[in-house]
Amino acid sequence: MCESVDDFHRTVSLLVALAVYTHVPGADPEFIDAVGPALSASLPEPPPGVFPPGFDPNDGPKYPGEGW
Repeated sequence: MCESVDDFHRTVSLLVALAVYTHVPGADPEFIDAVGPALSASLPEPPPGVFPPGFDPNDGPKYPGEGW
């Protein structure tokens, strides 16, 4: 597997582990608040094939309050 795919999967795995940790009794909310955004910001571009061809994450339904 190429390095960028490994980085993507590793970061997603860490985000999943953090999501599980948030539900553990006694979880440290300050740790979660610090690590969650940092992991999200470090998420590399998804590897090819994760999304279908032509997928545009900005193309979706209009939500209430958004311009038409």
